[in-house]
Amino acid sequence: MPRALTIAHSKVAPPEREALLERLRARHASYVLAGCHYWAFENPMSPGEFTEFAEARDDATLAAAHKRVHDPLPGATHIYHEVDLS
Repeated sequence: MPRALTIAHSKVAPPEREALLERLRARHASYVLAGCHYWAFENPMSPGEFTEFAEARDDATLAAAHKRVHDPLPGATHIYHEVDLS
């Protein structure tokens, strides 16, 4: 079964950035506890613009994580599959 990935984008105003970073830290901890990898990237040309990724070994693990995480990624219902390029 292919690896599974969810991608989310968000943008906040400068005064809201620190609060969002706290939410991202909490999401990270929750996804890791659910057996997933989680990354957040900020666009250096546009502070406050973030792209988040949650990734797991399969759909079932990622879907279960999205249900268990208190504050799941926005758009968590859209799961992408890894393409075999070998």
